[in-house]
Amino acid sequence: MQSLLIPFIKRNVYKITPLKTLLKTLHHLFLAMTRSLNSSQNEEDSSQNQPNSTDPPFDPSKPSTPISFPITKLEDLNSRSYFNSFHFPFNKSSVPLPSYVSSKPSRPRLLVCHDMAGGYLNDKWIQGGTNAEAYAIWHWYLIDVFVYFSHNLVTIPPPCWTNAAHTHGVKVLGTFITEWDAGEIIANTLLSTKESAQMYAERLTELAVALGFDGWLLNMEVNLDTSQIPNLKEFVSHLTETMHSALPGSLVIWYDSVTKDGDLSWQNQLNEYNKPFFDLCDGIFVNYSWLEDYPKLSAAVAGERKFDVYMGIDVFGRNTFGGGQWNTNVALDVLKKDDVSAALFAPGWVYETKQKPDFQTAQNRWWGLVEKSWGILQNYPKILPFYSNFDQGHGYHISIEGLQVSTGPWCNISCQNFQPVLDGSTDPIQSTIQVSRDFKDPSYSGGASITFKGTIEGDTSITTRLFQGELSLGDSPINITHSVILNGGSRLGLALGFSNSSTNTRTSVLLVPGGLAFLGNEHLRNKYDKVIMQLQIRSAEREDQKAAGWVLQETSIQMKGYTLTDIHSVCYMEGKPTINKNISHPDTKSDTSSSSSHYNASLGHISIQTLGQNMEFPPATSWVVEGQDISWASGSQGTKTLSLKIVWQLKEGSGDNSLFLNYNIYVRKSSTRGMIGEGDEYIGIARVEAFYISNLIIPPNISGLVFTIQVCGLDGACQKLGDSPKFQLGVKDL
Repeated sequence: MQSLLIPFIKRNVYKITPLKTLLKTLHHLFLAMTRSLNSSQNEEDSSQNQPNSTDPPFDPSKPSTPISFPITKLEDLNSRSYFNSFHFPFNKSSVPLPSYVSSKPSRPRLLVCHDMAGGYLNDKWIQGGTNAEAYAIWHWYLIDVFVYFSHNLVTIPPPCWTNAAHTHGVKVLGTFITEWDAGEIIANTLLSTKESAQMYAERLTELAVALGFDGWLLNMEVNLDTSQIPNLKEFVSHLTETMHSALPGSLVIWYDSVTKDGDLSWQNQLNEYNKPFFDLCDGIFVNYSWLEDYPKLSAAVAGERKFDVYMGIDVFGRNTFGGGQWNTNVALDVLKKDDVSAALFAPGWVYETKQKPDFQTAQNRWWGLVEKSWGILQNYPKILPFYSNFDQGHGYHISIEGLQVSTGPWCNISCQNFQPVLDGSTDPIQSTIQVSRDFKDPSYSGGASITFKGTIEGDTSITTRLFQGELSLGDSPINITHSVILNGGSRLGLALGFSNSSTNTRTSVLLVPGGLAFLGNEHLRNKYDKVIMQLQIRSAEREDQKAAGWVLQETSIQMKGYTLTDIHSVCYMEGKPTINKNISHPDTKSDTSSSSSHYNASLGHISIQTLGQNMEFPPATSWVVEGQDISWASGSQGTKTLSLKIVWQLKEGSGDNSLFLNYNIYVRKSSTRGMIGEGDEYIGIARVEAFYISNLIIPPNISGLVFTIQVCGLDGACQKLGDSPKFQLGVKDL
């Protein structure tokens, strides 16, 4: 509790002016204590796999389950010891920032500062944890910049956050902070000379570039001597210059804390006291206690750089304009009106304070307020291939191409791909269909699907926004594939919106399952400019998927010169066919009435790619696979345990691994009697070309192990297990 209260007291008690009352102070301390108590369960949830009191101290140089961790000592930053840790290669982001977001958009921007219960909880387990209720953010389409924050000297973003954010075109920053007495000692060393200031700036640049994130938030919350200010300016300037040189489009943002005179004095606006630092970097994160006219005053000071002013909003509501919490949009509305940017601090408030009725509902409601005030900032798809299985990075089972491979609870934000823009897209009062992310019903890929349940009146239809895109289409047709589970007469189509800027026209296209049954729905047909009947994919490989209930639908469409602007789901009921002399089809199903009907359908994934450009995987012989750090130990009742690191790489000239989304890891165990076990057992998922297996239990009579690395492409397709690279290992006698 104390660790959570300290940063709060520092931010709020020390900043309270003489006019503030003691009662106000105690009120804010009570809020902080409430936050701490509510966070205790979350911390307990994150404790799985953590060492107990009898374990030796954590040694980052020795093999262990890969984790993310901060740098807490200036000497460790200086010595580059982080790069020698066992965990370093696992902490690299595998998703580069798309080239189309390299520059700063010329509009008000939204920065989100994580600050979730001190950081490094469930998200520190790089290969995934076991808390299916772990915290996550999935409203990336509302965010421009994401900052991972903690009260450690150098806060390095866990790669799961960078992977998820980059997928959606969001930049990710780490945090460099000096605070309290220890911070003053660090600042004295950091700013002792111009050369030391430059050297530490270069160390931070090296870290960001090596790990694949996009810059730093600088938080110098200490009092400084005026003689140190020139070197502080050198530190800020050199960090900005080296980051821009090494990583074009990167950001260095200054937090409103120490002034040009060295005083720790939060200004709550951009003014003459903090502008010298603003002038040396890419923006300023203004403290939260601003008044209504401060954004306009700050914009005037910033001039042409007004969008580089990020006015802070504390979601917990501590001394923040509008009160934060469920009134966060009050402050956002003011900032949008005054044409400056916003910085939301600690949106984990929804999770930490256990807002009712549950986290999913409360999270969607809270971010819905942000969307209503600020609008959608990120549009996708923008480039091909485009793939989404709607996974939020947690759940109670895992499926791969329609087959369930794991039944345990899990969390791994790295598993997020493009998130649907569901929230706020339907009117819950008028709609008779409930649209939700389902984590317990079958999924096609990952741990979730989108479910549509409710009733539909007669031949009406209900549409729900899925994606809002900016995909320019050329001469080549595109291929659209999606998976569905349809119950009874429920039918699920996709509505695509296209625009043509040269002709200033819009076109709507409806994709529906093939069959004469649809032709009876004249009301639905008349809503769209064009209707295309989809083909059902049929092949031997799909039989298991069909047994699980999943049906794959495929469509090809050519819209030369158009831009795909939106994708909606369309829920309707199977209709009675109408005879049409211009259409011939053997399907004569009819199953409907004019009264309301129960509706139940699921959408498993959507994949869009250029027609004919299906993923071609390199053969297993194109890979070099090795086992490292192999360790055996005796277990109970004749069992053994195995820990090892598996690494793999393509042979030179064998392909481009940037085309691969992830790798699924399996093991097959063979017995001394020559019998093969139950088959390939799913172990986990890797986003880099390495995976660490810790304490794998080997039953008696097992003589050999075969580890398979299943390669998966950016389009969501996965290589057949039999064709995938493998590593074989004999069981050691102990």
